Parts: sequence; C-alpha cells; structure tokens
Amino acid sequence: MPSRSELPGELPRKSFLSAFRRLGFEINTVGGKGDHVKVIWPATQKSVTVVGDIRKDVLYYLLKEIESISGVTWEQIKKEL
Repeated sequence: MPSRSELPGELPRKSFLSAFRRLGFEINTVGGKGDHVKVIWPATQKSVTVVGDIRKDVLYYLLKEIESISGVTWEQIKKEL
C-alpha cells in the first residue's frame, strides 16, 4: 500500500476506470446515485463504489479496499493508467 504522499493529487475517473477494465474488473454504471460507479471483481463478485471526484484521500481508501477484495496493487493500476 503506498503512502498518501506517493499518490497523485487528483486522478481523472475515466482513466481510472479504464485501468480497471484492462485489469479484468467489471464496471457497472446502472443504478446507484448520481456519479457513483460500481467496480466488480469477477472472481468473487465483490465490489467497490467509485465516486465521481477521486481526490488523494478518497483514492487511498479505494486502493486499500480494492487490494483487499482482488489482490490488485497500486503498482499494477499505475501501469495501466
């Protein structure tokens, strides 16, 4: 898990979601509230909700949750951005 100082200040959600698609996640945009998107790990069907504004503090907790459900690390995501 990276430290917060190693994370980018803001990350465009479109490129963030594209990286997840390339890593094998499913993106569900149906339902939900406003600009929230559900990212699903197909092997376990567990999901994480990605908000519209991905700031550094939000990104830290998203990465922590993603790593716990799928084992995908920040280094792997960074390669796909």
